Amino acid sequence: MRIAIQGEPGSFSHEAALRMVQDAAVKHCAFSAEVFQALSSGDVDAAVIPIENALAGSVLEHYDLLLQHDVLVEREYLLPIHHNLIVVPGTRLDEIRVVDSHPIALAQCRRFFARQPQIAARAAYDTAGSVKRLMAEGDKSVAAIAGVRAAAHFSAEILERNLEDSPENYTRFFLVRRRADAELSSVADKVSLAFQVENRPGTLVDALQAFAGLGVNLTKIESRPVPGSPWHYVFYTDYQLPTPETAGRALEVLAGHCSMVRELGRYVAAQPEA
Repeated sequence: MRIAIQGEPGSFSHEAALRMVQDAAVKHCAFSAEVFQALSSGDVDAAVIPIENALAGSVLEHYDLLLQHDVLVEREYLLPIHHNLIVVPGTRLDEIRVVDSHPIALAQCRRFFARQPQIAARAAYDTAGSVKRLMAEGDKSVAAIAGVRAAAHFSAEILERNLEDSPENYTRFFLVRRRADAELSSVADKVSLAFQVENRPGTLVDALQAFAGLGVNLTKIESRPVPGSPWHYVFYTDYQLPTPETAGRALEVLAGHCSMVRELGRYVAAQPEA
């Protein structure tokens, strides 16, 4: 299966793609919009994207992209995330002045930076990409935060391991396919859904009460602004699916309260791995 990801070889998205589809042929993209373009155009069969981290929260751009493209979430996966301080071989900790990484990775390592106030955090487009740049430039005053796979791929050295603020650090990934090609699981127990309500009192409450009336448990709700419509929002929700029939019923009931309802995926809830 040809899978697009955002990031360099050795990134966490790369690792997630290979864990979800072991024989995947991975296409590396610089930006998330390129990932969805590759999927929509048929250049790849699927995309693997991070949607949420247990410490840093949601990847908001990816919610927008899921709604902008005719795709469905087919599977989810929880990848354990362990961050490492990666350097040019032979670098000492007291030589480092800047650490590069993706902003979400930096946000997961706040305690490290609190312990090392002389080191500044600097945002990069990708964890593994920061290691690639580090090794290309060979500057010992710069380090990177990334995974073990990135250090091995670019022949860098791991100076410190497990920088994440909590050992219970997972990133939730989606395997996304074109809607026409997606295969919804017959044993799905979780649904991702987007809806929009009118900007007037009580509409969001009515929508949420519709879920309650169906007896479903909402596990997540996220709001995103509607481009070109200030103070209007799309709400993204995940809910547990008690029976297969509930998914269709939820769409019907919500349609009576919402100006837009769209199911984004129906899949088996992932469980954490070691």
